[in-house]
Amino acid sequence: MAGRVNMKAFYGILALIAVVGAAAVWMASQGSGDAITQIMDAPNPVNTEAFPGYVMGNESAPVEIVEYADFTCDACAAFAVLQGPDVKSRLVQTGMARWRFRGFALNQASLVPLHAADCAGEQGKFWEMHDQLMFRQSNWLRSNPGGWMRTFRGYAEEIGVDLDRYAQCMEEGRYASRIMATREEIAAMGIGSTPTFDIGGQRAVGAIPYDQVRALVDQAIERNR
Repeated sequence: MAGRVNMKAFYGILALIAVVGAAAVWMASQGSGDAITQIMDAPNPVNTEAFPGYVMGNESAPVEIVEYADFTCDACAAFAVLQGPDVKSRLVQTGMARWRFRGFALNQASLVPLHAADCAGEQGKFWEMHDQLMFRQSNWLRSNPGGWMRTFRGYAEEIGVDLDRYAQCMEEGRYASRIMATREEIAAMGIGSTPTFDIGGQRAVGAIPYDQVRALVDQAIERNR
């Protein structure tokens, strides 16, 4: 079964990234002040209320999977790389579930990649930027945070966004207020770590394996019959 393949490797990866993840995020928070200031000092912030997130899949799917995640979170990236493809191909694309991503800023540094994703999302390219940030996290998270804006612009160019519009969005810090309002709303729900999932009304915490996601989806479908 695809969900059970390489599970020892899966948990081994999670154990390894846990050792270096906290230090990397702390270093990022200390060194990304210029980018954070640029985004936080938005002259004309828009959409300052909490954002319900980005949805993938059929709106009429019987179950919704909500992921609360942070692009600076190593476990979130591990889930995206190892389990995300199975969830999307076997649950979302088959119509069993729809997927909702809500960005949850764990620290100040989180604001920069979350904002980059929102600026790409403004042009209908959120999921493409999501994959760039998650799949290439090891490349940028442990690099000099002063270069993140340049790195993310490169990702934006690769996925085909209008770079002038993207750059203006980033320079204006257009979605900073919305990101912070969303963070407050999610925290008020009792969520304090990422990734956290609400699946058909049931909550699961951590980079859970595909089999657990599938079991929760099946249970939700059964309850709704």
